[in-house]
Amino acid sequence: MIRLARYLKPFTLLIALAVVLLFTQAMADLSLPDYLSRIVNNGIQQGGIETAVPQAIRESEMNKATLFMNDADKATVLDHYTLVNSDSPEYDKYATDYPVLATEPVYVLNTLTDAERDTLKPVMAKSLLAVSTIEQAIADPEKAAAMGSQGGFDLSTLPEGTDVFAMLGALPAPLRSTILSTVDERFSAMGDTMINQAAIAAVKTEYAALGMNTEALQTNYIVGTGAIMLLISLLSGACTIVVGFLSAKAAAGMARNLRRDVFNKVTSFSNNEFDKFSVSSLITRSTNDVTQLQMLIVILIRMVIYAPILAVGGIIKAMSTDASMWWTIALAVVALLSFIVVTFSVALPKFKIIQKLTDRLNLVTRENLSGMMVIRAFNTQGFETRRFDKANRDLTDTNLYVNRVMALMMPFMMLIMNGLTVLIIWVGAHQVAESQMQIGNMIAFMQYGIQVVMAFLFLSFMFIILPRASVSADRIADVLELDPVIKDPKNPKRFAAPFDGTVEFRNVAFRYPGAEEDVLHDINFTALPGQTTAFIGSTGSGKSTLINLIPRFYDVTGGSITINGMDIREATQHDLRENIGYIPQKGNLFSGTIESNLRYADENASESDLMEAATIAQASNFIAEKPEKLATPVSQGGTNVSGGQRQRLSIARALVKHAPIYIFDDSFSALDYKTDVALRKALKESTGDSTMLIVAQRISTIKNADQIIVLDEGRIVGKGTHDELMETCETYREIALSQLSLEELAS
Repeated sequence: MIRLARYLKPFTLLIALAVVLLFTQAMADLSLPDYLSRIVNNGIQQGGIETAVPQAIRESEMNKATLFMNDADKATVLDHYTLVNSDSPEYDKYATDYPVLATEPVYVLNTLTDAERDTLKPVMAKSLLAVSTIEQAIADPEKAAAMGSQGGFDLSTLPEGTDVFAMLGALPAPLRSTILSTVDERFSAMGDTMINQAAIAAVKTEYAALGMNTEALQTNYIVGTGAIMLLISLLSGACTIVVGFLSAKAAAGMARNLRRDVFNKVTSFSNNEFDKFSVSSLITRSTNDVTQLQMLIVILIRMVIYAPILAVGGIIKAMSTDASMWWTIALAVVALLSFIVVTFSVALPKFKIIQKLTDRLNLVTRENLSGMMVIRAFNTQGFETRRFDKANRDLTDTNLYVNRVMALMMPFMMLIMNGLTVLIIWVGAHQVAESQMQIGNMIAFMQYGIQVVMAFLFLSFMFIILPRASVSADRIADVLELDPVIKDPKNPKRFAAPFDGTVEFRNVAFRYPGAEEDVLHDINFTALPGQTTAFIGSTGSGKSTLINLIPRFYDVTGGSITINGMDIREATQHDLRENIGYIPQKGNLFSGTIESNLRYADENASESDLMEAATIAQASNFIAEKPEKLATPVSQGGTNVSGGQRQRLSIARALVKHAPIYIFDDSFSALDYKTDVALRKALKESTGDSTMLIVAQRISTIKNADQIIVLDEGRIVGKGTHDELMETCETYREIALSQLSLEELAS
């Protein structure tokens, strides 16, 4: 993966924007459990009242509450409230909100900062809770008896109708301090959160006494909080959509660049490199392997970046909700990671095998499709079916093995997630029962725990595709990083003008990569412009290998090849091949039309040039017979034309180039004798100034060549004209007599 990291650089901005949006999405998702907790705690349990600091309180209740405050706290509280009565200039403003103002003054809370509100909260909560507890005890003798002695007196022993708060206000300062200490001691075990929640009931009662609509207050709180959650969800959804688009765009762009560079790299390969990579493997690397990487990048951006943010944020949020339950999430994460490690230690080796089996399946399929006629001719469909079935079954079995292992992940993850939920509910229920936790906080903690597990679940998706994508990345990098054996020189030279096309082999030797012996030995000859140099020899004598050295499909391993007196390795491959018209042994046509195939040599050629080349190649007659003439469609590989027609079109394509050097690699083998003669005559007339190099198996094709070179086991065993070789070269004479009679040879 690291070897291909540079392909992500052009999309850095897209990825950075996706990260920002993912962070926004994570923050939005992490805030939802908190709002859900507020709905449960504040909206449902507390009637829409968030804090124990009331927005307004009757003067009489404030006086009672201040009895349970020290002097400093009392001064602080009163400083943050404004007393409003019928004579106040703000009376009309608050009369509608607090109808009790008509009969009693009301303290209205001033505008506070969050810090000021946090300062008032514990003071007001304890005081209001103390007042509420005493009022409940006065109304219920059993509660009074249960409270026992408070600060030296028992509420249950006081005469009925006693004004307890007036009595408390009249107590000496030392005794009041004792009572305050007793109250603080009783409340210390509850914690600030539970004290605040308990005091909310007193605030709600006070709001009802003020004449406020407490039901509307609760409804408005729940609806308002729900609306915020909806907006946050919409924001998260929008981020998801945009991130999906950005990740797909970055991944598709990277895949496009990879395919482009792999294709360009392969087009620069010589035959040496093609010997290392099979065609089916290169196709798989350009398609399947790139697709694997594209999928990985989408998951990498969409989930792998999002998951750590969600996991870390979820842990922080969960700890802030209730730190005592951290071990439940830790237990789930450890179990999850252990399972992932075990699973991928089993599956990873199989991912590497899958890609090789995919190559094998592509190879078998390609061979079957390209060799279908041969397969049918020899009635070997059954054998080929079994061969394909084995390759297919091997790939299927390996995929099934991996999929079975991976199939265990989802059920196990759901088991962990559901087990974590049950565990949190069980532990949280005990804490709620002991007044150490609110129900909403327990629900929020459970949601955060699920989010943490989900984050690791997202990471597991990456683990599913990462091993296979990693193998694919290495396979692609192997192609991109392969250094071609045949390279252009750093300081190339240009062929001298005028270009005369003289080709000279000087002590040339050649050995295939990895071979132990040379296949060409000490080859020396000169091919001159305006002359035809022919090569003949038995099968495997090195004819095609020799001429493949001229356009540098291979490089010589000894000696040199010169054109115009300059070593061909000193020129660029483009300049070299620009001067060569090459007709391969197997004429290969491309999908398109006859015209598009002929223009392959020169896209700017006129129609008359195309027809002239077709006429020389003896292809004009069958082109004229086609209803669409030059616009006649040609299928891939030229399978909709005969072998002879395909060969003639290949020759015509090379002639369109008007090259000074022509190489015919057994390019007349599919032609009948009459067409062969007519074509060679036309070539002689139209390309008289060009250097002609012809490889042939038929004596009749090369009999009139200016120079015939006879090869045997990679060595030149004869050189001269037909008549000279018949006299001096035994190998040539044997080949000639095996094909023609003495009379035919003499004619």
